[in-house]
Amino acid sequence: MPRELLIVGAGGLARETRQLVAVLPEWRPAGFLDDDPARHGSVIDGLPVLGGLEELARRPDAQVVICTASPRDYASRARIVARLGLPPARYATLVHPTASVSPSSSIGPGSVLLACTVLTASVRVGAHAVVMPHVTLTHDDVIEDFVTIASGVRLGGTVRVEAGAYLGAGALIREGRTIGPGALIGMGAVVTRDVPAGEVWIGAPARYLRPAPGSPSDPQGDSR
Repeated sequence: MPRELLIVGAGGLARETRQLVAVLPEWRPAGFLDDDPARHGSVIDGLPVLGGLEELARRPDAQVVICTASPRDYASRARIVARLGLPPARYATLVHPTASVSPSSSIGPGSVLLACTVLTASVRVGAHAVVMPHVTLTHDDVIEDFVTIASGVRLGGTVRVEAGAYLGAGALIREGRTIGPGALIGMGAVVTRDVPAGEVWIGAPARYLRPAPGSPSDPQGDSR
């Protein structure tokens, strides 16, 4: 019997995940959860917005996936998971049928792999990570918890992307490099060096631009 699924968020990633679930017969999507009252009662892509996160208490048997991933606030998934305090078993792990995941690779709870992603050999994806379409993760890559990888990213072998980092669309990461926690890599960047925690890097070759949104060194002190 299909398992009930609640999708937290109602933006682009949530809608993409809803379409992913539509081709997975083991899931029955019940609706979106969003804390914006203006969205409550609306219907998005054929699913209702049931209410805010408090709706989870009324559906204790439903599985959950957190689908927020804006580059303006890419720490939001970690905050939501901490707020909910649910056990790992409550979180769904969703993999599109066109994804290629090697037998030696692993994916943590709450993570989402969209269409045509590739995990070649001994790739480890942590919990609550998001891997968007046409991403290639090669041998021995490590993707830590709450990482977001936008479409078309390519990683060389033995790359480590640390917790909460964001890789923009089309970025290329040289083999053996480390992307520090909370770092943001710009669209199309070519990363040839290690990137420290909480920094924004752009360009080809990639270079430091400024502190990442919400990092301790961000002069704005927010997640714009």
